[in-house]
Amino acid sequence: MTTLRLDSLKANTGARRRKLRKGRGIAAGQGASCGFGMRGQKSRSGRPTRPGFEGGQMPLYRRVPKLKHFTIVNSKEFTVVNVAALNELKAGSTINLDTLVKQGVVTSPKHPLKVLGHGDLKVKLTVQASAFTATARSKIEAAGGSCEILD
Repeated sequence: MTTLRLDSLKANTGARRRKLRKGRGIAAGQGASCGFGMRGQKSRSGRPTRPGFEGGQMPLYRRVPKLKHFTIVNSKEFTVVNVAALNELKAGSTINLDTLVKQGVVTSPKHPLKVLGHGDLKVKLTVQASAFTATARSKIEAAGGSCEILD
């Protein structure tokens, strides 16, 4: 068993390769044009173009939209109503999207109903909706009403 010493260290086989001597004649295999070909932008001195350059075509990093403006693919859309708009309704009644359309509170019921918490509620109501914000739920329950989630 040999001991490991500084004078016995050497690189693994194949780890150190000889540097290619370019432009040193035909026999070297990389003579004259050094493997860059005869003409064109990629054969010139100062050869490489900047990263992302696509020959004048609009580059990919400028074609793709930036992160903060990506749209959500399957976004949930709601018909929204604030708690303040429910004050005009009859106390003790059950409120859902259909009753809000009949009362004229909602004019375009395209999507499921979501109740938002802006304003104050003074009327006791049973509200049926697909979603509630936390403040809307607390204001409805503080007025003595209840919240029912529809699927």
